[in-house]
Amino acid sequence: MKRRAFARSAALGTAGLTLGAAKPGAAARTPEPVKPRRLRAGSRVALVNPAGATFDGQDIEIVEERLAALGLVPIRGRHLLDRHGYLAGTDEARAADLNEMFADDTVDGVLAVRGGWGAARLLHLLDFDAVAANPKVFLGYSDITTLLLALHARTGLVTFHGPVGTSEWNDFSVGALRAVVFEGTAPTLRNPVERGSDLAVTEDRPRVITPGRARGRLLGGNLTVLASILGSPYVPDWSGSILFLEDVGEAVYRIDRLLTQLALAGVLDSVAGVVFGKCTDCDPDSAYGSLTLPEVLEHHLGGLDVPVWAGGMVGHIPRKWTLPVGVEAEIDTASATVRLLEPAVV
Repeated sequence: MKRRAFARSAALGTAGLTLGAAKPGAAARTPEPVKPRRLRAGSRVALVNPAGATFDGQDIEIVEERLAALGLVPIRGRHLLDRHGYLAGTDEARAADLNEMFADDTVDGVLAVRGGWGAARLLHLLDFDAVAANPKVFLGYSDITTLLLALHARTGLVTFHGPVGTSEWNDFSVGALRAVVFEGTAPTLRNPVERGSDLAVTEDRPRVITPGRARGRLLGGNLTVLASILGSPYVPDWSGSILFLEDVGEAVYRIDRLLTQLALAGVLDSVAGVVFGKCTDCDPDSAYGSLTLPEVLEHHLGGLDVPVWAGGMVGHIPRKWTLPVGVEAEIDTASATVRLLEPAVV
């Protein structure tokens, strides 16, 4: 019996005991999506560090040069180069930069310089009213997943899972970013196909777990970070969504544990489809006695009775898509694509 069918059967069998009870960790209804204004030449983009510290000021200069090459005007947050242990300043300082840049109506976008850890420590300090009153492009990934989901869950703001400032801003990544955030198109995102000198494509090959096509709101991000905020008031309603996931540096058993957490929280049984991106450096601890990553994905995602494919350009990789959190999209396992069904910006 498929997992969803079993879950529905079990729920019906215990209806008298659970009628009216909320699902543990259930999210409140997410506000209607609010699309920010697109970026264009001359747009002012604030640089913030909501998580890990940046130890070399030259890294910031490189980020500024990248934005300038796109015709953007970089604006430094006041606490951009602060450091508090492994954090980019105190929680109050990092939150102050975010609040200040969202409240400033001369700022058109906000870019996280890097990930690391620490964004979840800011959630109770954020001014969500200011965010709702001043919707603007907010971009990042990895630990920034916390903010991408929280801002969308609390205000409806469409946020963007894409490069951080210190990512590699290559042609593939910049092309995806331009299409979604600058041009306001609704592109079909697919993996690059490069055979090189080999007789077959060996890199970035998609893996179909459950064939099919599905539509829903794009929600997701880093698996570890997403799992860490489940049960909080800062996660969206997962119902009918297209869930995308990625991770880095996690042993296979940890991926197993994290997906188990999503299953127990009811997330996996709520979604309409899944794209599992890249899990970089997620190899088994040993060649003996370990499940493989494909086996773990098949176990947790293969029984959902929804379309699932793995290997998308999402994660800690040089070339990555920009995925708008909260926008309607369609996934198709036959073509291994994510097709946006609407522009993400106005």
